[in-house]
Amino acid sequence: MKEMGYHPNVNARNLVAKSTKSIGVIIPSPADKALQNPFFPEVLRGISSVIHKMHYSMFLSTGESEKEIFEEVQRMVHGSYIDGVILLYSRVDDRVTEFLHKQNFPFVIVGKPYEYTNEITHVDNDNYQAGKDITNSLIEQGHEKIAFIGGANDLFVTIDREAGYEAALTDANLKNSEEYKIHTEFLESGGRGAVERLFLLESPPTGIVVSDDLIGLGVLSMLEELAYNVPRDISLVSFNNVYLSEITQPSLTTVDIKIYELGAQSAKALIEKTVNEDEPAKRIIIPHNIVYRDSVGKKN
Repeated sequence: MKEMGYHPNVNARNLVAKSTKSIGVIIPSPADKALQNPFFPEVLRGISSVIHKMHYSMFLSTGESEKEIFEEVQRMVHGSYIDGVILLYSRVDDRVTEFLHKQNFPFVIVGKPYEYTNEITHVDNDNYQAGKDITNSLIEQGHEKIAFIGGANDLFVTIDREAGYEAALTDANLKNSEEYKIHTEFLESGGRGAVERLFLLESPPTGIVVSDDLIGLGVLSMLEELAYNVPRDISLVSFNNVYLSEITQPSLTTVDIKIYELGAQSAKALIEKTVNEDEPAKRIIIPHNIVYRDSVGKKN
């Protein structure tokens, strides 16, 4: 076979096996903004590491709107292009999740489902506990006025991390102020705008919990423009532990959510479901830890 340059016809073989040996991976909309976030290349690297070993291919799909993504997923499923789907997001009232569940089509969510939690396999962190842990790291340094900057408030990752932040404040008998909570896009520009709002307040915070490292970079940049020193004047903590959080100045104290492992475990779980239609739904929690760096100081 090698001497004659023969390669098997994969499509013909897959027809016989009733399998495409392909999975679809869906990135949230809008695509141009999602792909600016280093989270997605890293989670895709984890997915690729598994499907490559299993001789699967990957269809990567996104769209400029939720409608575009929904229509693309419909085409993938009805056209039998793929054996299963990984959703790299989890939001309230998501049409794609509802469609895949009703079709009984194999899929896995990176995050926590809005509905059918016990019926949908999902790979996640304990974002509530992570939010509580990282907020406590500021409280332990004497900070009492702590703000929260999160992504869209219909995303479960934001909802859970904010709930953990609020729980930490409550446990420490600190004020849980609505004016200290801002929701923005998972972009550097979102962080810059959030800082402008917080520091117009009569009593600005001394510590900030940011729900994503990319927003955190924008926060750092804006604080520098406003002549605030991190961590002398204000402390900053974040989530995800992307590479940029390590090399920025000052480097960010952040929650390592093991992005690569989230991707790898989601791919393993999906392939198990495509091979065995009776595979039960699973909740897979990837442990987190705090990486302490230079962006936190004691409150004087």
